[in-house]
Amino acid sequence: MTAYLNDDRRKVTTKRLKEMKADGRKIAMLTSYDYTTARIVDGAGIDIILVGDSASNVMAGNVTTLPITVDQMIYHASGVVRGVKRALVVCDMPFGSYQVCADDGVRNAIRMMKESGCDALKVEGGVEILPTIRKILDAGIPVMGHLGLIPQSINKFGTYAVRAQEKEESDKLYADALALAEVGCFAIVLEKIPATLTQRVVEAVDIPIIGIGGGTADGQVLVIDDMLGKNKDVSPKFLRRYADLTTVMTDAIKRYVNDVKTGDFPNENECY
Repeated sequence: MTAYLNDDRRKVTTKRLKEMKADGRKIAMLTSYDYTTARIVDGAGIDIILVGDSASNVMAGNVTTLPITVDQMIYHASGVVRGVKRALVVCDMPFGSYQVCADDGVRNAIRMMKESGCDALKVEGGVEILPTIRKILDAGIPVMGHLGLIPQSINKFGTYAVRAQEKEESDKLYADALALAEVGCFAIVLEKIPATLTQRVVEAVDIPIIGIGGGTADGQVLVIDDMLGKNKDVSPKFLRRYADLTTVMTDAIKRYVNDVKTGDFPNENECY
């Protein structure tokens, strides 16, 4: 495997992401939910950090993303922002914060941007939420779209299975992607859809398409706790684990417990 060295320390912007697509440079994106993790992820050269509503699952132990609130997303995002120098920080708008009406959506969007300091927001859905997206964009807030398997609608779908396999849903997703690009979204996440459909969208729009379980795209995103092996309960086909932190952390904690119990910690060199 050829090592990739990212020595470009300029701040990533929505404009630069579009330039990366035009130049054929891939975009790397990961989630983060706290200051310490974000510092490490940013320092490792990631292009986009997503403060995902997956914090509802990863940080709070909820079964779905639905329970997390605007206040909680602002809390997570503000910590991430303080730890980042280069990456573009995108924060998910949580369920219920933009679906009611456009005015409600733009109010929540402005508050999230002001109080968290993030660079952009992400919303789930297609043509049904275009009026809200327009208002958020008109307020000067960059918007990333999200199509395919959209976790905030899991109760509607009733399953986490691959989406858009049938022609009707595939055609709608394609049309939704074109509409999101035309209205002004700076990028779109495509989750758990056929790779051939992802490629159609990639070729049809001039904004970056970020895949997660959608095959090759302009970039990829994963949940950091999944790819680092901290969460072994989730094993979708598209997940590649780059570490086994569950084992690393468990072994370290066991050694600590043993050292405390046996009186080995602290030793005389660890005392004042």
